[in-house]
Amino acid sequence: MGVLICYAVILALVCQSRSLAVRNPLYRIKRYQENERAGVNDCPRTWQPVTQPNAYNYSMDIRMPGVIPAVSEAYLCVAVQVPRERESYIVDFVPHASMDTTHHMLLYGCSAPSSSDSYWDCGTEQGPCVHDPKIIYAWARNAPPTRLPKDVGFKVGGDTTITHFVLQMHYGDVSAFRDGHRDCSGVTLKMTSKPQPFIAGIYLMMSMNTKIPPGKKVTNADIACPYRSYPMYPFAFRTHTHRLGKVVSGYRVRDGKWTLIGRQSPQLPQAFYPAANAVEVLYGDTLAARCVFTGEGKTSVTTIGGTSEDEMCNFYIMYYMDSKHAVPYMNCIDDEENDLFRNIPKEANIPIPVSPEMMMVMQAHGHHTDFHDGANLQQREEEAGLDQGYHLEEMVDWPEVQLQLGQVSGLAVDSSDNLVIFHRGDHRWGVNSFDNQRIYQQRSLGPIQQSTILVVDPVKGKVLKASGRNMFYLPHGITTDKSDNYWVTDVALHQVFKLGPDGRDKPLVVLGQAFKPGDDKSHFCQPTDVAVDSLTGNVYVSDGYCNSRILQFSPEGNYLRQWGAESSDKRKRIPFKIPHSLAFLPDKRELCVADRENGRIQCFLAESGQFVKEIKKNEFGGEVFAISYSPVHGGLIYAVNGESAYGQSALPQGFVISYSTKEILDYFSPDTQEFKMPHDIVVTKDGSVFVGDVASDTVIKFISAEKAEHRSVKKGGIEVQEIEETETFVQTHLKPLQELPAQPPEAAPQKTPEPPRKLKEKQKIESVAKQSAQGMSVAIITTLLLIPLVLVIAIGVFLRWRKTRMYRDDSEVKLEPSSSGGLLEKIRGKAGGGLNLGNFFASHRGYSRKGFDRLSTEGSDQEKDDEDATDSENEEYSAPPPAASASAS
Repeated sequence: MGVLICYAVILALVCQSRSLAVRNPLYRIKRYQENERAGVNDCPRTWQPVTQPNAYNYSMDIRMPGVIPAVSEAYLCVAVQVPRERESYIVDFVPHASMDTTHHMLLYGCSAPSSSDSYWDCGTEQGPCVHDPKIIYAWARNAPPTRLPKDVGFKVGGDTTITHFVLQMHYGDVSAFRDGHRDCSGVTLKMTSKPQPFIAGIYLMMSMNTKIPPGKKVTNADIACPYRSYPMYPFAFRTHTHRLGKVVSGYRVRDGKWTLIGRQSPQLPQAFYPAANAVEVLYGDTLAARCVFTGEGKTSVTTIGGTSEDEMCNFYIMYYMDSKHAVPYMNCIDDEENDLFRNIPKEANIPIPVSPEMMMVMQAHGHHTDFHDGANLQQREEEAGLDQGYHLEEMVDWPEVQLQLGQVSGLAVDSSDNLVIFHRGDHRWGVNSFDNQRIYQQRSLGPIQQSTILVVDPVKGKVLKASGRNMFYLPHGITTDKSDNYWVTDVALHQVFKLGPDGRDKPLVVLGQAFKPGDDKSHFCQPTDVAVDSLTGNVYVSDGYCNSRILQFSPEGNYLRQWGAESSDKRKRIPFKIPHSLAFLPDKRELCVADRENGRIQCFLAESGQFVKEIKKNEFGGEVFAISYSPVHGGLIYAVNGESAYGQSALPQGFVISYSTKEILDYFSPDTQEFKMPHDIVVTKDGSVFVGDVASDTVIKFISAEKAEHRSVKKGGIEVQEIEETETFVQTHLKPLQELPAQPPEAAPQKTPEPPRKLKEKQKIESVAKQSAQGMSVAIITTLLLIPLVLVIAIGVFLRWRKTRMYRDDSEVKLEPSSSGGLLEKIRGKAGGGLNLGNFFASHRGYSRKGFDRLSTEGSDQEKDDEDATDSENEEYSAPPPAASASAS
């Protein structure tokens, strides 16, 4: 009887699978793609070309079919048909690429690909599409991610002209494939058949007739067109030139007023960057762009063209429009003489410096190689964002040898990624340290006798070098320059010092007058921090507890300029209230300031002090003590807050913030202790984070939870072979780009993110649950419910077999002391009553525990959470707090 039922179940499953091919048009595409990739056994089969989790939403995977590029700087393309039975909307992109082998990838939409082969060389005249390729997505190194606002999608298929997707991959150095591996890079498209309220599109501004004379220092290419359509809302931009381009800027012009949409050096990764301002473009407005070129080093006239010897001047605007009037693609090709550009902002003529290191990277990856940007649109986007479930955790056994520290006021890293600690030895900042005129009252104690600057091994915590004896009274901030010189501040001395890396306690540069506070360009008043431009060597000082300003000096210490706090809304400008910490952003040429008592982060163009953006969150609790920056994933800002003196409730903790979206991606705090007054923070190249606590005289190290788990397993003597998990198409709690409103922006309420531990647990639960459910259909579940008899018979046979096996004459049963509880005890783990599949699977060689830890029976509705979330990230401001003296640190 059981055998007959089993045959019936198998027959039902076969029939149900066959019926899918008739009912579901996506199934045919999936089979087509699988056949097309037949024979490629070098690529992991953990991805599915098409998955359909529900009636409306599905994901489409587009991958290179296991290719090995034959030459460096190769361009290869693969085409996939778009589901044409109905219109669909792309609402998100998930890249799958390695920076080691892939320089950039582009996704085009077109009516017909240039080839019907499984893949082809599209870096020649053949190109990706037969005609009129439309850029939809790009990925490249060291650039911010392209994220669509909520309720916005690219419309494809149906009655649109986009019937095929063409993925173009640009490979850099072919030596990366010497090991014989094949490349399966690509992108997953999150799609829906549910109509979106707003349609995304691309507005291309292009110069066609520009000529760059040889040797001429500056040549401008200007483009301007009147806008003659329904309202559109730019949310991202991209610039493109070849090697002679210095800066490209785009604007909306209305009633003589120029509003910046975006400005960038085309020598940086040419990705879509978030728009500089929330701009509404209306009928009658003018869209204008300028490219600045130089002909220096050229011996002949350079014209616009598609080869590497030609030039291009392109400014792309990614926008959205109301779906009722949407025009998905528009162009502006007009470079006639125009008096309009006499009033263009001066910033459009100022080149954006690019470091020699970045230029070498770009040239090494063929940045200049463009065959036809109108078709290829060589573009650079970001490496994938933070992994889902990313979280920083304390490394509890660091340092291995206890450090003898006083109040830890400053942290930095040198060029070798060693940690540099600046502490106060036996001196402490107390209520009697200064009088009302900010004059230090404890000079009789003399300078600190201990070494105040310690260079520490970031792995083990061993002191490698010590200096700074008999020099300082109350150390505060520290940073290093590209030559590993130390730049430090002393709030008692009211001075800034440059010290050599050789450990000699003799300053190379001294700024300010000892023990004399002031507010002119040669005096400071309790300066807090220093930042150094790695390209120009210019020095920036935050000044400080008494003055509310940022000062800029030359590398030799000559005064250049100063500025105060700013705002995009001049009516809501609030002065700095203790600019406490600085972070220089080398890839963006910006300086960010932790405005401590205003509880915000403000960023400025480093060369001019022009305001760029503000990050202010309720979670900061009214104070931001320190910030640090890492250029990975489009830019990450690490910050720590403190307890506010004005009654705003927020526990001290750390934050990981996306520079591009201004969203909080992670919260972290130590597990074995509490933050008392986290005073400075620094991040190393490998992602380790160090926080100096001025109240507990400690430095705490944090590493990613994934590294912590791997380290814990390795330390316990257990070898776990990681297996690549099946791709799941789950919305992540690391929120996307801020929602841009369809009407002129207004402040929107923020949704408070969940605590990190609960969020992490919730993500793991959802990931496991959704992986389980992904391959199942209602028909299969219904069928399985009809066969309980098979299950009963199987259990009976199994028990009988076990009993027979255990009591055979030649069998031997061994009971180990730790085996009481058997399989149940293994699954439950050490925590009584807690189901922990991670411990069970980790004990079997070849299995990964990732995704099973902390598994519980709690459920959640992530899709609903993400749909309900609103994140219009307009700047928030609050009235100045009541007058009171800020706590000193």
